[in-house]
Amino acid sequence: MRERAIFGARHESFRAVVRTFFESEVAPEYPKWERAGYPPRQFWLRAGELGMLGIGVPDRYGGLEGSSFKHSAVITEEAQRANVALGIRVQTDICMPYFLHYANDEQKDRWLPDLTAGRSVCALAMSEPGVGSDMKAMATTAERDGDHYVVNGAKTFISNGMTADLAVVAVKTDPAAGRHGISLLVVDTETDGFQRGRKLEKVGLRTQDLAELAFTDMVVPAENLLGEENNGFEYLTNNLAQERLSIGVSAQAAAAATLERTIAWAQEHRDAGAQQSVKFELAGCAAEVAAGQALADGAIEAHDRAELSVPDAALVKLFCTELQGRVSDRCMQLIGRDAYDRGSDGGRAFVDARVTRIYGGSSEIMKVIIAKDLGL
Repeated sequence: MRERAIFGARHESFRAVVRTFFESEVAPEYPKWERAGYPPRQFWLRAGELGMLGIGVPDRYGGLEGSSFKHSAVITEEAQRANVALGIRVQTDICMPYFLHYANDEQKDRWLPDLTAGRSVCALAMSEPGVGSDMKAMATTAERDGDHYVVNGAKTFISNGMTADLAVVAVKTDPAAGRHGISLLVVDTETDGFQRGRKLEKVGLRTQDLAELAFTDMVVPAENLLGEENNGFEYLTNNLAQERLSIGVSAQAAAAATLERTIAWAQEHRDAGAQQSVKFELAGCAAEVAAGQALADGAIEAHDRAELSVPDAALVKLFCTELQGRVSDRCMQLIGRDAYDRGSDGGRAFVDARVTRIYGGSSEIMKVIIAKDLGL
């Protein structure tokens, strides 16, 4: 593969720590965690100890000093190299920005140290049954009553929902105002009226738990409001570029790792590796992976400069997730029946790939965003 220029010595030093963690501490236990449906708390505590949960968080809250999204990309790449799917990106790339950008000083003091140390796991509770991507149709309400809110409603498809200690919950504080009446509340999952429903049995990503949540007359202190009331829709959309870049980077890393494993398989099985059809197929995959890497790396650099636009993030997500699907399928076809096993690297990569074209905005939504940016 072509040499990449986006990472420096500090990133590579961090990569070595992360790689060792995934190889020696996570991979041996991973099949057991897959059966359980989520990793144990010790995983989160160890990840916090290594600085993996403190990306972009100031030192005074236990964050990783001088870190940026590039450090998160390193974690993502190493997770895909080890072929493990965990909920780290949900915590660091999706949930953490809400605390960093919209929490006040008292709230940061209260929540950030536990989040960066792995003592608290976080979820973003936005999706609702029957609502899809239409946030203005959200039905979960939060009525202000003195110094607290009373929350009623339900959420579904919530990553980290079964294990979360904190949930950033999107609620309607002004039901008549559509998207302009949405607010964000941070909820302790031990709160009376908070209930976890089913742990949803997904096709892939089986160690990243997905749950239903319900709220019945749940009392949440007004001091747990993130930012300003009724500004939640703006806050949610402001983080979409990073969320979609995170998914794209993960998809690109998965495609690269799948290709690398398949090349190793072809080298080991010399009869297959000598076939021109196999060589051509892997060469084609290599060209596509190289193109995806250039696109993803350029977006990572732009994001570090705070210059990544929503349409450009959509381009990365669209191209890299579609690429992941193609590469995982073509590599499985080459390896054959040995890859059609849920416990094999090829089988796990194949089933884990499918959802990336759906969550965070489907490929069709990405095309709508890109087309609009083209003036169409």
